[in-house]
Amino acid sequence: MSARESDRSETAKWDPGFTERVMGWLRPVVKGYHRAETRGLESFPPGGALVVANHSGGLFAMDVPVFATGFYEKFGYDRPVYTLSHDMLLTGATADFFIRIGFIHANHENAEAALRSGGVVVVFPGGDYDVYRPTLSENTIDFGGRTGYVRAALNAGVPIVPSVSIGGQQSQLFLSRGEWLAKALRLDKLFRAKILPVSFGFPFGLSAVVPPNLPLPTKIVTQVLDPIDIVAEFGEDPDIEAVDAHVRSVMQDALDELAAERRFPVIG
Repeated sequence: MSARESDRSETAKWDPGFTERVMGWLRPVVKGYHRAETRGLESFPPGGALVVANHSGGLFAMDVPVFATGFYEKFGYDRPVYTLSHDMLLTGATADFFIRIGFIHANHENAEAALRSGGVVVVFPGGDYDVYRPTLSENTIDFGGRTGYVRAALNAGVPIVPSVSIGGQQSQLFLSRGEWLAKALRLDKLFRAKILPVSFGFPFGLSAVVPPNLPLPTKIVTQVLDPIDIVAEFGEDPDIEAVDAHVRSVMQDALDELAAERRFPVIG
């Protein structure tokens, strides 16, 4: 089976009934433990859409459960929410579970197939660089220079829907991405790992990914923004970097507004 055929079969494995059951299991954590809110879905476009989001919370990032819970509550389970994911998540015994609820390997062919099928695709351009950003930079949109998401939306002919979340990066104290530590331990050579994040949390205190600390019950708010039609705003042959700069600017403004609303860390 070719890579393209494998990707298409992967998107076809989304199981709406199973996804609904999983959302039921997650809802007490999302709505209870994290008191999550998802705002702005009223302007969400029909058909395929690329949701471009910041990523927070380290190993226990809740961005996808928070967005998916809000999306499915409003629109039901007729349109899948796919999440472009790291290969490590989709290997081993848990691979089938994640694929059935919409996690798919992160590559352009997979993204295009999911978008053209009318699905909603969530992408975190900053990836691990973003999800482990230091707490002092928790309210900064930083994709680490990655712009491939713009081309993915263009190729599929779908709008970009920016989405920003606040609160997840307060689940523990993120001290450093640990790029220096990964290099010192030669993880970049052995495992192609460029970071080894250092954080402080409960119950183990200081951690470099292991031992994994449990997330604090921080309040998470997700704001979904108005869709961006790239061609309408930037022309048939847009400057990719200009589009990326615009998306990040819109997201930063929205995140600044959420930060201004927040009164206390964790509590919200």
